[in-house]
Amino acid sequence: MPMPPPPLQAITVSIVSHGQLELVLPLLDQLDRFSRPCVARVLLTINIPETDALAGRHWGFDIERIENTRPRGFGANHNQAFARCATPWFLVLNPDIRFASDVLTPLVAQAAPDAGLLTPRILEPGKAEPEQHRAIITPREILTRRRPDYARPAVPAWIPGLFMLFRSEAYRQVRGFDERFFMYGEDFDICARTRLAGWKLQVAEDLVALHDARRASHARPKHLYWHVTSLLKVWLSAAFWRYLKRRPL
Repeated sequence: MPMPPPPLQAITVSIVSHGQLELVLPLLDQLDRFSRPCVARVLLTINIPETDALAGRHWGFDIERIENTRPRGFGANHNQAFARCATPWFLVLNPDIRFASDVLTPLVAQAAPDAGLLTPRILEPGKAEPEQHRAIITPREILTRRRPDYARPAVPAWIPGLFMLFRSEAYRQVRGFDERFFMYGEDFDICARTRLAGWKLQVAEDLVALHDARRASHARPKHLYWHVTSLLKVWLSAAFWRYLKRRPL
């Protein structure tokens, strides 16, 4: 039996630019080309001042800019955008995600009634296969994940923040991202809280989005600092320990 089509303009898209409008431009073009009917509007947060690479360009959906007076963290930016969301779905999207076809329409059409957060499979540059499902982040998991005998979970414990399609009801129920995380860790945290609230994480195994990753800046000392401090915040959180008790390592 064919799935019913999703309602038109069902999704509000949130994109944050950290001086990355050159990356945002092709993403908007692809959303317009492949998924225009299901996109209500794009909320584009300009987190730091930058040259307007989008000047004079127009797309088939509304774009609302949010100009920050000071840089904000990942979660704070998307929470700010969600306050302007009036659609049943809220899509958190990295500027470097790329589409070769319409992923959003079938993703919404496949959503189970109890799915609070969805994603397609993500294909990284130079990889033949999409990223594997993520296990709960623990010190043991970090130390063993590169071993040949490491067993990936059949069902993801969390979904990376580069592509997160939230049911707005679920996002509202868990009160969005925890803004104590500046960058890194907030995706695991919101996934844990979404599951603990009774919602499922759903991966569309037959859909793929591309991640045009630019990782040079991630080697900088401040990014290492953010990674380490975010892990500590995750492991010290009540949500982490409640989630860990519910799932096997």
